[in-house]
Order: sequence, then structure tokens, then C-alpha cells
Amino acid sequence: MARRTALANQIRGLLTEYGVIMPQGISYIRKHIPMILEDAENDLTALFRELLSELYDEMVHLDQRVDMLEQKLVVISVQNPDCQRLLTIPGIGLLTATALVAAIGDISVFKNGRELAAWLGLVPRQHSTGGMPTLLGISKRGDTYLRTLLIHGGRTVVRVAHKYEDRRNQWIKELDQRRGKNISAVAVANKNARIAWAVLSKKESYQAAA
Repeated sequence: MARRTALANQIRGLLTEYGVIMPQGISYIRKHIPMILEDAENDLTALFRELLSELYDEMVHLDQRVDMLEQKLVVISVQNPDCQRLLTIPGIGLLTATALVAAIGDISVFKNGRELAAWLGLVPRQHSTGGMPTLLGISKRGDTYLRTLLIHGGRTVVRVAHKYEDRRNQWIKELDQRRGKNISAVAVANKNARIAWAVLSKKESYQAAA
């Protein structure tokens, strides 16, 4: 998926040099590149059209491979009760659930949710000055891929929090207003790591508080 994203950014950057501004999102590239290639009225050179066509073909190939891998992940998750439990947590999707189960192994090695969050690099670092602790941002220790997945999931939760009125989303909305979306996304990722520990330890699905 990282390769596909990088390829999309490359295509978008090349088109910008010819004055073609492509909106963010891979779906726009899938939809508009064929039309751009077929448009004989634009100023694209023959060599650039050939390059663009090759890059688009590579993206189609990557799309097919990602679809195949996602189908395999679905099969794996369906057969794994822990994956199914993790999928009940808002902000944890198929990739994150399967990656967490694979990386964690035995959840009992972590005494509590904070230990798991710390292992993932999602707890704030502290620096003490004159006896007063100062938060310096997350430690960023541990598995970068897992941490990135959890933060991306947190960002999605923050984006849709305004649609819900339960206690968790109320906390997210208040945090978003005070600290902004980036810090809120990391905070949700931290909380989700702790919830994941509880879900895996207790062998129970997540139940949101009203």
C-alpha cells in the first residue's frame, strides 16, 4: 500500500509540471488518468503520455495485488477470534487488527494497557524542569508501522466524532477543540492501544460506554 501511495504521489507530481492539478486521493487518479490519456487536446507530449500510461498500468497492477492481499487478510481475521474482537474497536480496521495480533503474540507479556501503548511508542515523553514535568510528545519507540496504523485509525475516528454523542466521542470532540486534530488522533491511538490490551486480555469484544 505504501508503494501504491508513493506511485500516486509521483503521478500527481508529474501532472503538476504540465499544469494538471489532481486532487488528493487515489480514487481520483484511477478515474481521471484514462481520460487524460485519451484527451488529444491537452499539451502532454508523446513521451510523457507513454510514461503516464506505464505508471497507470503499474497502479492497476498494485490495486489488484492489494485486493488479493486484503482478501487473504479477511480470511485470516475471520479464523482468528482475537482479530474479530479487535475489529469491534472504532479506529481499528482489518490491517491494524491482523498486524497487532501478529506483532503482539502473547498479550500476557504486557501487565496493562499502558505497557502496550508504551511498547508501541504512543505514550508521552516527559522532561522535568524545576520539579515540574513537561510533556514532550510521544516517544515513537517500537513498531513504526503499527503506530502509524493506529494513528491513522485515530485520525479517522476524530474526523467522524461530531456524528456521535456517546461519552468517548464527546471526549474526542472536546480534545479536538482544545488541542487540534493531530494530537487528538495520537490520543485516540493511545487509548485504542489500551483498549486492545483489555480486549485481548479479557477475550471480550469492545463495548462503548453510553
